[in-house]
Amino acid sequence: MSTDLSDREFDIVCWGATGFTGGLVVEYLLEHHGLKGLRLALAGRDRNKLEALRDRLTAIDVAAAELPLLVGDSHDRASLDAIARRTKVVCTTVGPYAKYGEQLVAACATLGTHYCDLTGEVQFIRRMIDRHDEAARASGARIVNCCGFDSIPSDIGTYMLHRAFEQRGGQVQRVRMFVGETKGGASGGTIASGLYIADEAKRDRSVLRTLVEPYSLYPAGEPPGRDKRDQAGVRKDDDLGMWTAPFVMAAVNAKVVRRSNALLDFAYGRDFRYEESTSTGPGLKGLLGAAAVTAVMSAAIPALSFGPTRKLLEKKLPKPGEGPSREAREQGFFVARLIADGVDASGDLMQLRGRVEGVNDPGYGETAKMLGESALALAFDPLSSPGGVRTPASTMGDALLERLRAAGMTFRVEDRA
Repeated sequence: MSTDLSDREFDIVCWGATGFTGGLVVEYLLEHHGLKGLRLALAGRDRNKLEALRDRLTAIDVAAAELPLLVGDSHDRASLDAIARRTKVVCTTVGPYAKYGEQLVAACATLGTHYCDLTGEVQFIRRMIDRHDEAARASGARIVNCCGFDSIPSDIGTYMLHRAFEQRGGQVQRVRMFVGETKGGASGGTIASGLYIADEAKRDRSVLRTLVEPYSLYPAGEPPGRDKRDQAGVRKDDDLGMWTAPFVMAAVNAKVVRRSNALLDFAYGRDFRYEESTSTGPGLKGLLGAAAVTAVMSAAIPALSFGPTRKLLEKKLPKPGEGPSREAREQGFFVARLIADGVDASGDLMQLRGRVEGVNDPGYGETAKMLGESALALAFDPLSSPGGVRTPASTMGDALLERLRAAGMTFRVEDRA
C-alpha cells in the first residue's frame, strides 16, 4: 500500500545543496518557481556550508532566509531516515552515487518518499533495482534515476515520439538519437563519478559486464530484445545525412530507454530498438570529426585505467565542487536529433523525426532545470505510475514532457520531410 504523503512537512528536500550542481538546482527552483506554494528545505552534512548557501540565496529571494536546514550523513542511515520521513521528495546531487547514494535510496524506498537523482552510473542503478525495488513498490516510493542530461533528452525524447505514433494510430518500432552541436563544461563531481566507475570496473568484472550489456537494466526475468552493444566506430547514417561516432553516455542512456519500455508494459513493442550516437556533420569534415571522436573515446578508458595518465588527468581536471562559471553555463547549449521508424494505422511504414534542444550548458544549466522539474513533478503532479526503481519516462511521462517545454526546452516532433 502506498504511503500517505499528505502530512509531510516539506514538498522537496535538496540533498547535497551545498555542492556545485546542488546549488544550481536550488537556484533554479528559487528563480523560476519561488517559495510561494513550495515547501523547500536544504540538506547536507555541513551546517556551516548550508547556512552560507542560505545567505547567498537571499539575493535571489529574501524569503530564502527562512529555508529550513537539515543535516545528515550519506553513510548514517538514521540521519537519512529522519530527513526522508519529513518530505514528499528527496532531490539528490550527491555522487558518486555508487559511493554515497545507497543509504538514501534505502531510506526513501522504505519510508515511501519519492526520490530523483542525476546518476549516470549503470552499476549503481542495477544494484538499487536488485536491492530496493521491492521495498519501493510496497511503499509507493518512486525512485527515479537519471533525471539530468543523462538521460532525460534520450528517455523523454523517445517517449515523445512513441506518443506521436500512438496519436496517429501507429506504433513506434525503432528510435535513433544523434547528439549533435553541443557546448558545455564538466564539473568535478561528474569527473569523480566517471573515475569511480572506472575503479569499480577494474576491481569487479561484473561491473564491466553491466556497463556493456544492452539490457542490463531490464526487469529480472525479461528476455532481452534485439539491440546489440553501443556503436563503437565511425558510421554514416543515410537518413540523417551525417557521419556519426560513439556517444560517451549511450552506455547509460540506451539502457534507460529500454528499461522505460519494459516498465511501460512494452508500449514501444517487445522488438523495439534504440540506438544513440554523436553526429558530426556531413561530408569530409563530418567524417574527420567522427574519426576524431572515435579516437578520443577509444583512448579514454585505457587512460583512466593506467596509473601515470590517471594521475595526470586527476591533476588537470576540475575537483568535486568545481564547475563552469555562470557566464560559461549561459553560453552553453545542445541539440539532439531523433529519427523514429514504425508503422501507421494501416500498417504502412512511417517515419517521424524529433528534436530536443537546451539553451544552457547541458550538464549544468539544463541539468539543473531537468532535475528541478522532475522533483516538482514528483511532488505536485497527479502521476499514475506505481512505486519502484524507475525511469523518468515510465514515471512522469507526459507531465515531465510538458513541464520541460514550459521551462524553455525544445521537445518537437516533425513528420518526415
